[in-house]
Amino acid sequence: MASGGSGKSSSEVSGGGIPSSSSLQRKKLISICDHCKIKMQLVADLLLLSSETRPVNTESLSVFGESFEKCRDTIIARTKGLSILTHDVQSQLNMGRFGEVGESLMEMGELVVSLTECSAHAAYLAAVETPGAQPAMPGLVDRYKVTRCRHEVEHGCGVLKTTPLADMSPQLLLEVSQNMSKNLKFLTDACVLASEKSKDKFAKEQFKLSVKCMSTSASALLACVKEVKTSPSELTRNRCVLFSGPLVQSVYALVGFATEPQFLGKAATINPEGKAVQTAILGGAMSVVSACVLLTQCLRDIAQHPESSTKMSDYRERLRNSACAVSDGCNLLSQALRERSSPRTLPPVNSNSVN
Repeated sequence: MASGGSGKSSSEVSGGGIPSSSSLQRKKLISICDHCKIKMQLVADLLLLSSETRPVNTESLSVFGESFEKCRDTIIARTKGLSILTHDVQSQLNMGRFGEVGESLMEMGELVVSLTECSAHAAYLAAVETPGAQPAMPGLVDRYKVTRCRHEVEHGCGVLKTTPLADMSPQLLLEVSQNMSKNLKFLTDACVLASEKSKDKFAKEQFKLSVKCMSTSASALLACVKEVKTSPSELTRNRCVLFSGPLVQSVYALVGFATEPQFLGKAATINPEGKAVQTAILGGAMSVVSACVLLTQCLRDIAQHPESSTKMSDYRERLRNSACAVSDGCNLLSQALRERSSPRTLPPVNSNSVN
């Protein structure tokens, strides 16, 4: 809460009680912070904290194939890009350019997700290169991909539920619809393929029924979104809220069924040496993600409070500290990739090789 006065700075409200441009930009930045934070945490949960020894099969990673070196070099290059973005965010914030801060934060969020995916894949490649390792076997479903899709659909429905009618611009509704449709299509294709490949009679049918349930709910919601776009009113907005629930539930059920263990294949079998290599790289990546989540929370706190707040100096100090933590995390990750062991726990024999 803001301290003192009415709780609003003079720049927040223009004459006649209409929110100023700065106020709207702050509000949008808060929303961006929330989405970026949730996405970074989700990807970290799926790829870093689970510690499963599996490859990450995304289109952007397909160019690396089985090359740990290519993956490592790309990650190190991206950590440098992340450091630049971190600096940009602080500079833009100091100049009060909240719109630009939001754009940079979205770019940073995507970069952190990409860096996390690359790191998890590099950790897998390094682990299966150790003696006696057996590579992972793919299943009918890719847990990471379908869970990411579920999150995007849930986020889209959340936007429809929480956005006031006055803020439901045609551009926002178009973006929500397109992103939702893209992720629903991926879930549909993944489940249709799983149904075709499954040898279990129940599973074959249940995948089809799950898709049918999801598709029906999606059609009902997207029709409501189209209606609120052409005839905006509280009535048409409330229909979006009403029909978001069934879609979220059907997607949650579909992904819950699709990610049952029997559909996910087998993780790689690795020895303690491989596990140590994997843990070191995942730990380095987690240092980066944790620092970026903290930085995002600091940006949210700053956007939420007026400059006159007595807490502002503390928020800005925390922002500087979290930016330093991002830089430190990038160094730890780069070193873990080069050494294939944790910089924090390097054995004495390697103590002279740390650069």
